[in-house]
Amino acid sequence: MTPELDRAAIERLLDAAAARLEGDWLLLGGALVAVWADASRKTEDVDLVAIDERPGDRLALMELADAAGLPVETVNSAADFFLRRVPGWREGTAVLRAGLRARILRPSPTVFLLLKASRMSEDDLADCEAVLALARREGLAVDAARLVQTLDAAAPAHDSDLAARRARLRGLLETPPG
Repeated sequence: MTPELDRAAIERLLDAAAARLEGDWLLLGGALVAVWADASRKTEDVDLVAIDERPGDRLALMELADAAGLPVETVNSAADFFLRRVPGWREGTAVLRAGLRARILRPSPTVFLLLKASRMSEDDLADCEAVLALARREGLAVDAARLVQTLDAAAPAHDSDLAARRARLRGLLETPPG
């Protein structure tokens, strides 16, 4: 069973990643929300993607989890499949942690929201709300028009709860900051 990770556990793992891994890595998902936007957020996995994946990167990531006493499933690099489908995903990345040979980055708020908008579970909506609030507090750019266009182009929601979550996000995007 995969343990639930709180902000402190995620921070320890990211510190170890910055110290032991090589290259640039992008943190996504609920773990990013926990360390960046909502300290109360917990997650079962850490979505950490090698930006310029080299042979051995995924294995090094799993070895890192194992050395930290966590199941290897705790670290997840499968998000790269979805990330690389987002045009311009590298734009607006920022450093969260830097080690001697590795950096842990975060995506722009727009890219984060684009990744969450496709599935839009209850947790995804809460994550979007937290990141939008943070972006507004810190004056970070959010391409609301691009996000609304993505929501409009999404497959029809046959689930009324999904439709309501999408409508909630759209409303937040259309509400001026302030």
